[in-house]
Amino acid sequence: MADVRAGDSRVLTLPNVLSFLRLLGVPLFLWLVVVERQVTWAFVLLMVSGVTDWLDGYLARTLDQRSRLGALLDPVADRLYIFAVVVGLAWREFIPWWVAVLLPLRDLLLWGLVPLLRTRGYSSLPVHFLGKAATFNLLYAFPLLLLGGGDGTLSTLANIFGWAFACWGIGLYWWAGVLYAWQVRVLLQQTAPVPRTRGGRVRG
Repeated sequence: MADVRAGDSRVLTLPNVLSFLRLLGVPLFLWLVVVERQVTWAFVLLMVSGVTDWLDGYLARTLDQRSRLGALLDPVADRLYIFAVVVGLAWREFIPWWVAVLLPLRDLLLWGLVPLLRTRGYSSLPVHFLGKAATFNLLYAFPLLLLGGGDGTLSTLANIFGWAFACWGIGLYWWAGVLYAWQVRVLLQQTAPVPRTRGGRVRG
């Protein structure tokens, strides 16, 4: 399981505040891109989101402020940002719609494994380094693709590098998903089901 102390149920920590702010930025990004069509401010918001994504993990380790809520919020914020960004970019035709479908489809398939994990007493498995690398590439790709929607040399270069990061990110994202599914398969084979009470709730 994730490296979080079992009894650490703190809520109001600096890393958690940053994660909450990132969550608030999800609808703001969609509003800026789809409604206001403010590409510059949307680009700035993506850059800030990328910095806070790194910063909340760094602060959690440095300040010893790891918590169960933080372990949940961080990946949720990442997934929602990825979903919002691909929808916004596809809506403005910066990327094709197949990209906007491919990334959330992977998460949808993995969410389908959660009931299987619960039969063994787990709600999730630790995030693999491939997943972190994929998120890193995608968080770099999206601002560049947004910047690459204009004209000129800078936009052309941003589009080239943005697609380079996007291709690596999408490949690693699915690779990490396949690895996660394999880990679930191994867990199901090697771990006995958790006994259930009459009401169907998992004991413990």
